[in-house]
Order: sequence, then structure tokens, then C-alpha cells
Amino acid sequence: MGGLLVDVIRYLLAMGIMIGLGLILGFRPEGGVAGVSLAVGLILLFAFSLSWIWTALGVVMRSDKSLMMVSMMILFPLTFVSNVFVDPSTLPGWLEWFVGVNPISILANAVRGLMHNTATLQDIGLVLLVSSALVVVFAPLTMYLFRNKNK
Repeated sequence: MGGLLVDVIRYLLAMGIMIGLGLILGFRPEGGVAGVSLAVGLILLFAFSLSWIWTALGVVMRSDKSLMMVSMMILFPLTFVSNVFVDPSTLPGWLEWFVGVNPISILANAVRGLMHNTATLQDIGLVLLVSSALVVVFAPLTMYLFRNKNK
């Protein structure tokens, strides 16, 4: 659990640098300080919940290098098949559907909405739902795997 909290601090520092650079380069979020703060909080919550997957895998993997490779094999496709880089309406129908249910896209929609002051309760609620589901599934699984590995 301590490692997960350290990750949250590391993510917070990285986001501070990114937002600072964005402001220097001319980004002016219409959501103001409140919108940016809520967006950062939502990202931190999602990152914390996603970290439970990597923690569970870390218990069963043989090395940190193999864990890193597996995590990249999962995250890269999810990120590239999201609405972060491409407008989903330009994709084939089946891929557009997947982009719509991709957790990274759900997070990106909510964060963009908060920063631009256009977020809906549905956008934020979906991120909270996905984050909760990840914790509900992977936190107990991690504890179970950890207990059984150390018997």
C-alpha cells in the first residue's frame, strides 16, 4: 500500500510539471483552478486504482522487468486505441465502439471536460465507477495472491 501512495505522489509531481509547462506554453483552462484541481484529483484516483492491477501482477511475476513489459503491453494499446490521440469518429465502427468503452478514453473525456468547464456528472461518474471496479476486483486479489505466495 505504501508503494501505491508513493506512486500517487510521483504522479502528482509529474502532473504539476505538465500543467506548469502547458500554462507557460499558453494553455488556459476554462475550468480554472477548481477544474484543473478536480481533473488532477480524478487522474490520481484513476492511477491509484489502476496501480492495483500492476501490484497484483507484481506479486506473481518473477522480475520487475517482466512486470514492466507486461504493463507496457497492456497500457500502450489501451492508450493508442483511445480518444487521446485520434478523434473516434474517424475510426471504423467497431473500433469507435471500443474507444468509447476504453477506460483511458473515459478518463480523458472527464479530464478534458473538467479543464474546459464542460464536464458532465456522467463523465465523472463513469471514471469513479471504473476506478471503484478496479479497486474492488484487484485490491482483494492482490491481498489474496500476496498471502498465498508468502505461505
